[in-house]
Amino acid sequence: MSNKFPKGFLWGTATSAHQVEGNNVYSDTWLMEHLPGSLFAEPSGDGCDHYHRYPQHIAMLAELGFNAYRFSVEWARVEPEEGYFSLAILEHYRHMLATCHEHGLTPFITFHHFTSPRWLMASGGWESEDTPGKFARFCERVTQHLGDLVGGACTLNEPNVGALITSMGYLPPAKQMQQAPWWQAAAKMLGTTPEKFAPYMFAVSEHARDIMLAAHRMAYNAIKSSRADFPVGITLALQAIQAGEGGEAYANKMRHRLNDYFLEAVRGDDFVGVQAYSRLRLGPQGPLPPEPGVELTQMGYEFWPEALETVIREAHAVAGIPVVVTENGIATEDDSRRQEYIRRALHGVANCLNDGIDVRGYFYWSAFDNYEWTMGYRPRFGLISVDRKTLEPTAKPSARWLGQVARANALPANE
Repeated sequence: MSNKFPKGFLWGTATSAHQVEGNNVYSDTWLMEHLPGSLFAEPSGDGCDHYHRYPQHIAMLAELGFNAYRFSVEWARVEPEEGYFSLAILEHYRHMLATCHEHGLTPFITFHHFTSPRWLMASGGWESEDTPGKFARFCERVTQHLGDLVGGACTLNEPNVGALITSMGYLPPAKQMQQAPWWQAAAKMLGTTPEKFAPYMFAVSEHARDIMLAAHRMAYNAIKSSRADFPVGITLALQAIQAGEGGEAYANKMRHRLNDYFLEAVRGDDFVGVQAYSRLRLGPQGPLPPEPGVELTQMGYEFWPEALETVIREAHAVAGIPVVVTENGIATEDDSRRQEYIRRALHGVANCLNDGIDVRGYFYWSAFDNYEWTMGYRPRFGLISVDRKTLEPTAKPSARWLGQVARANALPANE
């Protein structure tokens, strides 16, 4: 088996604006995370100050050996009020893209990574039939301003995340959420009712799922109509679903609901972004707990890097289009376990390539120890640590190891 990767393979890291930029004050999430009693452990605050420090951060990624960087363009910054597009913010992102090119990094942008403008919530959020058109308008405007510098684009990040987190029991039932004081306060402040409040991460109905897929399709067409010279796709949170004893029928059902329904919907796109972290074991009635003694990550799920190979093969078989690994990583304080996780995951990618599957890149999540949504800053996904008092970044040994792999475009022969 070859340990070499194809010429032109993308080696990168990934971030999202809200998790690293800091002070995303016009977004729905900023409001929610500041409400007493919310599901968010702490506010995002200054993030990693990536909004101001991106020249240093991008130079650091290039110095480590990466040739690509995936980051998101924040809708709430670009269009803070409906119909008003900030030229200053668009220019900010243009400077980020130019900085990537100056350092030899291919920039992949994500148009929506979980956060939305506050004004979108007043008009129904991700349950509204009007949202796909509004999102496509945003994507078209951004593409017109930035498109000549973009190397690739993802429309939405993980439109299947709602189905995933509800199936795994990470969210309370909708009616219980709507009765929570913080939820009711957020809805009132954003000009809607608790029943109609539909931020992206918490829009978990089948209707919301279809709204998101419609938004992807309209955005894809809008981007392509502006510029057709860079690849456009979507990212999906794919689970390596395995059946425990007696769980085969339920596992098949959930595999279609969580993975294949979405993979079928993106056939014909330029690529599909695969995002995998662990496996999901299912019994006849639902998720099974981790087996006794298995290693867990800071997120509470199993250390299972082999999940990546499983879902790449599934994405290839179902969607039938090229694959880009747009996220894969581990939250851990033990950086040696991070290196081991990546090593095993990359061997899975190499297996897929050796079997003729068209995999075009690997983006580790995340570049930095950043804000991990409801869990705050506790989980450590980053290749680069960030001092929470000074915000100074420091590369970890795993960052240098993966950077060496990227430079060689091959896994070490002895590993």
